[in-house]
Amino acid sequence: MNAVFDYGGRTGYEPISDVDRKEFHEQGFLLLRNVLTEDHRAALEAAVDRVYAEEKAAGNTTKDGTLHLLGFLERDELFGQLLTHPIAFPYMWGLAGWNIYTHHNHLDVTPPALEPEKPYWGWHQDGYRQNSDPETMDPNLPRPMFSLKVAYVLSDLSENGRGATKVIPGSHLWNSLPRPTDLTVHNPDPEGTVEITANPGDAFIFDRRQWHSRSTNLSNITRKMLFVGYTYRWIRPLDELHPDLAGEWYQNRTPVQRQLLGEGTHTANYWGINWNGYVDDEIPLRKELKERGLLDRSIPWLR
Repeated sequence: MNAVFDYGGRTGYEPISDVDRKEFHEQGFLLLRNVLTEDHRAALEAAVDRVYAEEKAAGNTTKDGTLHLLGFLERDELFGQLLTHPIAFPYMWGLAGWNIYTHHNHLDVTPPALEPEKPYWGWHQDGYRQNSDPETMDPNLPRPMFSLKVAYVLSDLSENGRGATKVIPGSHLWNSLPRPTDLTVHNPDPEGTVEITANPGDAFIFDRRQWHSRSTNLSNITRKMLFVGYTYRWIRPLDELHPDLAGEWYQNRTPVQRQLLGEGTHTANYWGINWNGYVDDEIPLRKELKERGLLDRSIPWLR
């Protein structure tokens, strides 16, 4: 059964503020404080520790114990509930609209590094071929966002050097980033780099176009993070989820959560747009937003 945590009556369907929307569009990311209550954070960390122990026993961690596990949601009931987290979820539908699902999720555990940091260049945009396949009339215009992620911080990343994500604010509007010619030596981070320092229970969201990079965990604290990505239903998944449709985990999911898990045999007319061009109001997330009076014709993705 779903665990219940006290979020003061928040439902996940409270519109985001114009201030947050503006900052996200200008900076490409938002740091959200106190997204997880302490009991929720602790329960999630315990679930992560259990999954980590299972993966380590199966030999799926690296030499230094690092785990980057794709498609983790079905590994625990608590993970499934994150799909519509009452504080984070409004940013997903508020910034991307109702025709979305989760296509890419990863659970990250990064123990302290066993050796000094080696030269590397990890700066990238998410999306793989989304950065090269779509044709644009003007190469100076930013590519489409297509997807965004929410990252839940379970460990103390309040100081630099603990393996936190690095970003360049505003770089989601850049289609390229200069790359050093010699990657065998240490190169400085690009100008404007910010390491997202955060407290346990914080979260951050970011545009998939945001230029970002991992960093080496030089501390004595193990970094623990959960990333949940959302994209449009007409884009194929990056990870494979195989929920047992008759199993308890899937049966516990709400209609909106099932949409977010990719339910629907056709992205155009399962719930979606009929062949006559009219929008089907039975798409679970759209139906929920409409019933709550949250569709907004002034915002294209919320019409």
